[in-house]
Amino acid sequence: MAMRRVPGRLRATARSRSWRRPACPSLAIMDRDPAALGRIRDQVGRALHGFLEQQRAVLLAAGEELLPALASLTELLAAGKRLRPAFCYWGWRGAGGQDCPQILAAAAALELLHASALVHDDVMDASDTRRGRPSLHRQFAARHAGQRWRGSPESFGLGAAILLGDLLLSWTDVMYHASGLPAAALRRGQAVLDLMRTEVIAGQYLDLLGQAAGDGTVAGALRVAEFKTARYTIERPLQLGAALAGNPGGPVPAAFSAYGRPLGVAFQLRDDILGVFGDPAQTGKPASDDVREGKRTVLLAIARARAGAAQARIIDERLGDPQLDEAGAAEVRAVITDTGALAACETMIDQHVAEAVAALGQAPVTGEARAALAELAVAATARHG
Repeated sequence: MAMRRVPGRLRATARSRSWRRPACPSLAIMDRDPAALGRIRDQVGRALHGFLEQQRAVLLAAGEELLPALASLTELLAAGKRLRPAFCYWGWRGAGGQDCPQILAAAAALELLHASALVHDDVMDASDTRRGRPSLHRQFAARHAGQRWRGSPESFGLGAAILLGDLLLSWTDVMYHASGLPAAALRRGQAVLDLMRTEVIAGQYLDLLGQAAGDGTVAGALRVAEFKTARYTIERPLQLGAALAGNPGGPVPAAFSAYGRPLGVAFQLRDDILGVFGDPAQTGKPASDDVREGKRTVLLAIARARAGAAQARIIDERLGDPQLDEAGAAEVRAVITDTGALAACETMIDQHVAEAVAALGQAPVTGEARAALAELAVAATARHG
C-alpha cells in the first residue's frame, strides 16, 4: 500500500540501578530529525533491555520454567515504533523539562503498558500473529502441544497470555517508579498514568462490546477509537510528560489535549485502513484481520452505511467470519473502495491531522517541542504499518 500524501501545510511544519541512567547521546534537536525518534527508540530499547535483565533474576527465583515466558516478552518488547514514549518525552520537553535519561526510563514504562494491551487484545480477538510472530497465546498453546502436556493446549495458551499480560501491566509501575526521577515528579505523573490505564481498559471493553452488540455506527466506532487508542497513544503520554515536568494542569496539558485527541483518532483511522489494506510484511499481521475478527471500525461503519443491498450483504456475511479467505477479503476491500469509504476515511485522517496541527500552532510549548510534535504527527499517521 502506498503511503498517503501528506498535506502540504503539515510537510512545511514537520521538518542507582545501572539501567536507570544509561549513557546516551544528547537528544538535542537536529534539522534532519526534529523528533529525535531514532535516538528515542534506541534509548527506550536500552532501558527496556536493562529492566528485563533485572526482572530475569526475580522470575528465575520462582524457577527456570519461567525462561520461555521471559524470552517471549523480551521478543515482543524488542519491536514497536515507540510512539508513546516519544510523545511522553516531548510532553516533558514541551513543558520545560530538560533532556535526561531518567525521563526516557519513565517513558519506556509505557511500552510495558502497550504490550500488556496487545497481549490481552490478541486473546480477546483470537489473533494468530503479532508483529510478524505468533501471538503469545498461540506460542504457549504450541509449546503445550509440542511437549504433550495434560489438558487443552488452547486453554493453557490463553491462561499463560492472560498472566503475562497482567505481569506487563504490573511492571509498568515498577519501571516507572524506578526511573530515577524525583519522587515529587512521579507523584504528579501517577494520576495521569492511572487514568491512562483505566481509559484503555474501558476502550477495550467498548471494543469487545461493539463486536457483540454494537450499533455499527460511525459515532460508535469513533468512541471506541478515542478511548481504546487515541487517548492512551498520544494525549495521555503528552500529559504524563507535562505532569512529570511540573505542569499537571493548566494551558500546557489543555493544549496537548487539543493536539493529541484528534491526532490519536487519525492514528486509529490509519490502523483501520492498514487492518484491511495493509501489507503483512509491514504490519506484522495478515491483511483483513480486522474483518475476520469482526472489528466494527470506522472504515467498515462508513462502508456499511453507504452500501447497497448486495454490498451490505457481503459485509454482513464476511465481517466476523473466522474462515474468511483471500477471495472473501478481496470482496470486502472492493466494497470499501467502491462505496467511497476508503477515500472518506483518508479525508477524515487529513481533517483530524489538520485540527491537531492547528492546535499545535497555538500551544504554549517550546519551539523544539512544537517542531518535534509536528514531525510526530506525520510519523503517527503517514505510515505503512
